[in-house]
Amino acid sequence: MTTAISRRERRISPVFLGLVAIMVVSAWAVWTDYSASPGFAVFLFVVSGWVVSLCLHEYAHARTALHGGDLSIGAKGYLTLNPLKYTHVALSIVLPVIFVIMGGIGLPGGAVFIERHRIQGRWRHSLISAAGPLTNVLFAAALTAPFWLGSADQVPLVFRFALAFLALLQVTAAILNFLPVPGLDGYGVIEPWLSHRIRRQVEPYAPFGLLAVFGILWIPEVNQVFFDAVDAIMRAMGVSQFDTYFGQEFFRFWQGEPQFPGIGGLSS
Repeated sequence: MTTAISRRERRISPVFLGLVAIMVVSAWAVWTDYSASPGFAVFLFVVSGWVVSLCLHEYAHARTALHGGDLSIGAKGYLTLNPLKYTHVALSIVLPVIFVIMGGIGLPGGAVFIERHRIQGRWRHSLISAAGPLTNVLFAAALTAPFWLGSADQVPLVFRFALAFLALLQVTAAILNFLPVPGLDGYGVIEPWLSHRIRRQVEPYAPFGLLAVFGILWIPEVNQVFFDAVDAIMRAMGVSQFDTYFGQEFFRFWQGEPQFPGIGGLSS
């Protein structure tokens, strides 16, 4: 089924490779404490890592759609992992990065455009929608491996904090994306199983689903429940609030480096 996709359509974009290079170099700078400003290195690592995860999220949608029968995916450039090829660059990349900088929350981005009429079978449609947030889950599991493997103490402290905060973003993105709200991937999972009448009634509200979710998250009680759930998941992976808190503090380097014993020459 994938033989109609040319090598050029599958070639990884230099833009994505550049993002990976920034992520690797900044990770090295954080690990070795090479940078004069560990906060700035953490910022570069988290932002580049977050954009890389967004690219992988959208790629997972596209790749699953390709195997489901939508051969138009290749011509659209989605298999190159180039974020500039997405149908909504602002929603897929720009807004999520702004939300990370402003509030430390993983915003679900816009999706690739999939020609659903080419795909047969409700399970395939559900899997296409689930593939994106499942990628965030896998990314979070990989980032937190030192924690749940019990080897976090062998990781340099600031790098540990950076891993924890980047993993937190993946967990928040996965939770939000899996909500069964029109416009989010969670609704895409259940939509094929709904009646045609319900789908038609819900369709006009899809563009406003994400806005509604974030509006509700401004309610203090809802916000508390949401982050309690996030913290519970992080603890299950061996990551403490201490780690994620200082990860976010170092990420916000423009506010000054956090006062923590043993980092950057600070004393208790």
